[in-house]
Amino acid sequence: MRMNVDEVKPTDRLRGVMDLARRSLPDIRRNAETIQPLTDRRAPALLRKARERLDWTRLPGIRPQSTKPKNLVVLLLVRFGLFVMLPTALVGLYLFVLASDQYVAEARFAVRGNVEPMGDVVLGEFSSLIQKHNSQDSFVVKEYIESQSMVDEVEKAIGVTKMFSRPEADFWARWQTDEPIEELTKYWRKHVQARIDVVSGIITLTVRAFTREDALLISKEVVSRAEALINRISRRAQEDMIVHAKEETLKTQKRLKEAHLGLQTFRNTWGIIDPLKAAESTSTTLMSLRRDKLKAESDLQILRGSNLDEKSRSIQVLVAQIAALDSQIKVLKDQLTSEGAASSGANMTQALLEYEGLLVERTIAEKLNESANLLYDKARIAASKQHIYLATFVPPVLPDDSLYPRRFQTLAVVFLCFFAVWSSVSLVVAGINDQRL
Repeated sequence: MRMNVDEVKPTDRLRGVMDLARRSLPDIRRNAETIQPLTDRRAPALLRKARERLDWTRLPGIRPQSTKPKNLVVLLLVRFGLFVMLPTALVGLYLFVLASDQYVAEARFAVRGNVEPMGDVVLGEFSSLIQKHNSQDSFVVKEYIESQSMVDEVEKAIGVTKMFSRPEADFWARWQTDEPIEELTKYWRKHVQARIDVVSGIITLTVRAFTREDALLISKEVVSRAEALINRISRRAQEDMIVHAKEETLKTQKRLKEAHLGLQTFRNTWGIIDPLKAAESTSTTLMSLRRDKLKAESDLQILRGSNLDEKSRSIQVLVAQIAALDSQIKVLKDQLTSEGAASSGANMTQALLEYEGLLVERTIAEKLNESANLLYDKARIAASKQHIYLATFVPPVLPDDSLYPRRFQTLAVVFLCFFAVWSSVSLVVAGINDQRL
């Protein structure tokens, strides 16, 4: 059956498209588009649908006008009920029928530090062992509560996996016992949370469990473990402080002992107990000999001025006396400045220099030893006090009512989420359909 294109009664929009196609397509293409394939009623339904989709009288991009009018309100309500109300109803069924109650036990505590100066003594590096940064300790406690170490310790102590996998719990919220410790830690962080107030440093601990007793027991165990951690940190700081102070005391004692041994070796080598006093005594003797020499020279000048013979006994005695005094003065001067003692070949000046150095070393060692002993005593006194401790001002109590799951709030949020997704998808699909010819 053949029919001309002019015999078709198209709409104005379709007529314009057909005119444009007639002017632009070749004759063979135009004639081929007018061919209407024969409809075989005996053909299978699938083949008939394929032929209808390949109908040559349909121009590309133009959908045939539906014979049945669409009820947009009914279609909208059906889609809204299917994609929004039905999922929301399923979630509500779980929340109000299947979801088990969860009880919350809350505790509040803070890490306190007794930071006090140990006195006017300069402690140096040891003062940092006493002073602690409380804010950092609070974050340490928070991370420890949410760590795998805490989960492992609580599991060994009270068996937290049994509490999270009770028969009272629903299938969605209960813990699966065959999961590894890493998955248990993730589950723990959802049910046990610690929040820090940055301004005040207060730590708020919340524990969720499926029974009142479990929530209270877990919260008490967590607070106890956190307090034990703070005590270990404080005790470690105290022990380190005492160990370092004792090591410094032993060093100063060793230095003081070496200073005394140096003085003893010097005295044995030089044969002098106190070179300062020996030098002072030698100087006094030298001054006395010089006075005697001056007196003898004065007497000799007087005798010579009286025209006595040089061979007279008085003059000879004075001359011999002056010579002896010169000899003694020379010996004493050699001991102080030039020739040293006969035993060591060193002079008194060198002995004094070495002795003064040993005295300075002994004085420094005594001062350091005194300061180290004072530091050690104060460190022992400070170690007897607990400088860091956990102050629990809101202890955990037995909860009365369940706070989770928040059924109405959760259902409202789920409804809004499904409605937003459905609205967005509907708008996108409508925009795509509107852009098609």
